[in-house]
Amino acid sequence: MKINMQDYLPRIQAWLGNFRDIRFTGQVVFVVLVLLLSWSGIKTIQTNYELQKQIAGLQQKNDLLKLKNQNQQLQNQYYGTDTFLELQARQNFGLGRPGEKELLVPEAVALANAPALPTDSAKNAPKKQRSNFQAWLDFFLHRQPLER
Repeated sequence: MKINMQDYLPRIQAWLGNFRDIRFTGQVVFVVLVLLLSWSGIKTIQTNYELQKQIAGLQQKNDLLKLKNQNQQLQNQYYGTDTFLELQARQNFGLGRPGEKELLVPEAVALANAPALPTDSAKNAPKKQRSNFQAWLDFFLHRQPLER
């Protein structure tokens, strides 16, 4: 199929002839302006949305850093307390408070008075599991599950 420009030439000339009428030209200009303003508004909205996302992300990072700083300040305050200093003196230097006595218990005596450790067979024995329904029922009724 061959396109013949001569067939379309009268239609094109008629359409271009419409531009001599000021009302038609005004409508075309108005439509073009509305499209340009709409496009500009849409781009502005998109840019604002992207900037809001960036701002929200930066605010979250800022809040996280504030919480880390507060945590570090509390930790620093704890390091200055007498409780921390006493624990460190006990752990690192073997010191105690005045009037405290240290008892040294021989290992044999300590093991003789210690409770018996569970045997391997008790560790490997399978535990009986509750049914799923029973677990949910215990959860909703705020009951502590029984050890089985």
